[in-house]
Amino acid sequence: MLARFHPLVRQWFKETFGKPSDPQRKGWPAIASGAHTLILAPTGTGKTLAAFLWELNELIVRGIKEPLPNAVHLLYISPLKALNNDIQRNLDRPLAELRNFRRSESESGPGILRRQPGRGCSENRPTF
Repeated sequence: MLARFHPLVRQWFKETFGKPSDPQRKGWPAIASGAHTLILAPTGTGKTLAAFLWELNELIVRGIKEPLPNAVHLLYISPLKALNNDIQRNLDRPLAELRNFRRSESESGPGILRRQPGRGCSENRPTF
């Protein structure tokens, strides 16, 4: 399934995690097809990253082809108790690492901003 990711995302994932967890391996085909997908698995098995990474990959692929419009492309709803951890571990960290990885590979990429209700943008510049 990693073969379906952009080469930059695929290489980052392999260097960071090695191989996909079972929930990722089983969830990505359904997520990639656009089907509504529910992944049931224990905490810490990569469920949230499975969803975020596929969508980040799609934004990267589309943004390399042409500039992304200034619009909402991904809406993530999380229980408040898990929100901060989910965003830090599964969105902010991967975006920062992918941005640094992209720079080391001299690749261009789209501007991806992360916004949180009531807090504005996480940075004054694109996060990817």
